[in-house]
Amino acid sequence: MASFIKSIIFNQPKKVASTLLRTYSAKADVTQYETLAVSVPKKNVFHVELNRPDKLNTFNEALWQDLGACFKALHENPECRVVVLSGRGKHFTAGIDLKSLLSGFTKINEVEDAARKARLFYELVKRFQTYITAVEDCTKPVLNVVHQACIGAGVNLTTAADIRYCTEDAWFQVKEVQIGLAGDVGVLQRLPKVIGSASVARELCYTARKVTAQEALSIGLVSRVFPDKDAAITEALNVAETIASMSPVAVQATKQNLVYSQDRTVAEGLEHICLINAINHQSEDITKAAIAQATKSGQPEFDDL
Repeated sequence: MASFIKSIIFNQPKKVASTLLRTYSAKADVTQYETLAVSVPKKNVFHVELNRPDKLNTFNEALWQDLGACFKALHENPECRVVVLSGRGKHFTAGIDLKSLLSGFTKINEVEDAARKARLFYELVKRFQTYITAVEDCTKPVLNVVHQACIGAGVNLTTAADIRYCTEDAWFQVKEVQIGLAGDVGVLQRLPKVIGSASVARELCYTARKVTAQEALSIGLVSRVFPDKDAAITEALNVAETIASMSPVAVQATKQNLVYSQDRTVAEGLEHICLINAINHQSEDITKAAIAQATKSGQPEFDDL
């Protein structure tokens, strides 16, 4: 317990060292990546876009690594309070880049010894899991906007987000069984919890059938459906702006506890938030918010965290 409290006190976000682009008047620091476009369209709101439109935003080695690095950096960046995640081009993502996948598998399969080959496959899968989990581990809420196709690795990615919106032309597919493998970077673990139905989740994972936007809404995979991508992005940014205006101490503690509690008992979740709030209740943000509410003076300004 003592070590947990120490980790909260001392593991505070550090400012990200980066190649800088100025995209917002508040002079937010923005790192650019080979396969991701990052911007700051609103104060404390970062917009991350999958940026391989000519390849339908398929996941190659660079995109996997960029996702992990980007969300780790946003987790550590005090100027970032909320993230909107979307994709450029025709589709959100067409899933795994099969050429890249087969290239990696071929290289590993050249190893003759079964034990050593197994170790390499284990480390490969573990690394890819870490890149997707970086979205969930980021203490800043992540709002995902899906348009057109969201296939395979894309479903793994979207289920790691906090809030999911999609367009009317969006469709989802847990495609892994169609290419001869079991999903191994999060969809089998997160999808049943996201939609709250093991039966539906297993059907989708066993059959690889497509899910339309309306079905995704009905099963709880997304919370809202919009006519087109522009409308979805606009609303996602508005929601993100609202979240970013709240106390970052309160919002980030809320996400930490929601993520922690989803795999544990109610009692464990309650103990976790007790430990967090034993520290956070000492924050000036509570006084600021309480005075603003009592005096009806509008939303107060909170310091970055």
